[in-house]
This record gives sequence, C-alpha cells and structure tokens, in this order.
Amino acid sequence: MSDTSIEWVRNPDGSQGKTWNPVRGCSRVSPGCEHCYAERMAARFCEGISPTLGNPFAGFAKRTASGPRWTGRVELIPGMLNVPLKRKKPTMYFVNSMSDLFHEKLTAKEIYRVFAVMEQASWHTFQILTKRAALMLEVMREIYGSANMGYVLPNVWLGVSVENQKYADERIPLLLQTPAAVRFISAEPLLGPIDFKRLKMGNDLRLVNLDWVIVGGESGPRARPCDIAWIRSIRDQCKAANVPCFVKQLGSHIVASGNTCFGWPINEVSGLWSDCRVDPPRIHVPNKKGGKMEEWPEDLRVREIPRK
Repeated sequence: MSDTSIEWVRNPDGSQGKTWNPVRGCSRVSPGCEHCYAERMAARFCEGISPTLGNPFAGFAKRTASGPRWTGRVELIPGMLNVPLKRKKPTMYFVNSMSDLFHEKLTAKEIYRVFAVMEQASWHTFQILTKRAALMLEVMREIYGSANMGYVLPNVWLGVSVENQKYADERIPLLLQTPAAVRFISAEPLLGPIDFKRLKMGNDLRLVNLDWVIVGGESGPRARPCDIAWIRSIRDQCKAANVPCFVKQLGSHIVASGNTCFGWPINEVSGLWSDCRVDPPRIHVPNKKGGKMEEWPEDLRVREIPRK
C-alpha cells in the first residue's frame, strides 16, 4: 500500500488516496499499453532499488533493448491481501495500479479472494480499472450474478480503459452489462476521438448509464499526440448526458487541429504558446505532463467526481 499522486484517486476528505497491489505482473493487450507506466516501474523494481525495497517485481518485468517489458508472469500476492483491513480511516484505494485484476492468468477464485477483502473492508472505497472487459464481465457474473439482478458491493467501482473509438466500442458495452455499484471509464491515454453516440441502443444514449468519465492525454518522453478537440468533445458529451467528467491532464504532446495558431488562448503567465511550424499546431505548456489546470483553456478545467 502506498500514497498515490493519481489526481482522481481522492479520499472522502479530499486528500490523496492510496494504491493497493495484491497482484503483480501484466501483459500488453492494446495500443494504450505501449508506454505503460506500470511496466516501466516494474522493470525498474525488478532489479531492486535499495536493500529496503528489494526487488518485488523480479521475474515479472525486465529491461530489454527495446525498453521495459512484462515477462508474462502474473500472480496473486497473498501477503498483500489484508493490507486495507489494517487501515481504519476511510480511504479511496486504486486497486492494482501495477497490474490488472482481471488478467487471464488469474483464476476466478483468486479474484474472489480480493473481492472478499473489499467486502470485509466496507469502510473503504475501491476503484478497479481493466482493459479486459470481457473477463471482468464473466468473473463478476460468476461471483454476483447479472448486472440487473445480482448483488454488488456498494464500495467497489469498476471501470474500463478506452484509448480510442475501437476500444470504446468493444469495452464499454461489456462494462454496462457488468454488475457494479459505480461504472466508469478512463479515456487515458486518449489516442483518438471517441463518439459515445456510436454506443447508442434505440433512443438510449449509453453514456447516461455510466457514472464517471476520466480523460487525459499521454505523458512521457515518447508521448503520442492528443488533440484538444478530442478532450473537448468528451467533456461536451459528458455535460450533455449529465455525467461527471474528470480531465486529468492534457498530456505531453498536445495538438490543436481545430484551432489556428492565433486562435489558441495564450496564457502569458504560464507561458503557453503554439508552434505554428507544424501541422496540426503543437501546444507547449510549462508542465511536462500538461497536468496543471491553470495552464489549460478555462473550459477544460473540469474535475468532477461521481455523487456516490
């Protein structure tokens, strides 16, 4: 268990929440995994940083000539299971920031052991995010029944990562069939536009069945472009459907194809500026992750959370 700097992991009092990693190891499944922070950190920790920290990810990740890579080993760590039970202050936990609870190498029984702890620790709230929406649906139905008739843990939020339209189309409908007290999506790293109307069923815009949308551009030295128009579109769609939206960051490679260079709102204090030599114009901000709201256009300074 450790404190986290992830902005959307917030305790009831507004302070930063914590991460809890009862599972170690993962593997890539889609383009959003290409520059995975967890993979990079696991490869670093596989060799040990200090005698105190040891090498907790030895065998789970490695350094290669092509960069950090998961080895494919994925395991439940029994010694980490009871960590939340030792903390009595109500806390928001992001579960498996360094893995995926619904990885195909874990059995339903192993996943249930994690859920049993979350059920016991009813004073905490747990956020679980996966790219394996089909496996999540299968396991959750096995544990709790259908989305409409089964019992769900009121303190567990389930979400899926959707980096572009293809994976939104695949994963969100599966999430909406999954029994959960709160359903959310993380469109981060956002690698393309997402139109939620493509998920329409009859006259029902499926976005309204979601409780929360998080969106953000990719960060890091090799970050792929994120167009401001993509983030703005998601913000607008959330507002129209009355769904809380949390803009986490604009990313390290911000472009603005929908704006002329001189149409971008320049912030003289922060030093925000546009590079007109490239097409689409690239936006430069002082914060390397594009994570400081005061450096953004005012209409994107939105950080809402579910009313649960």
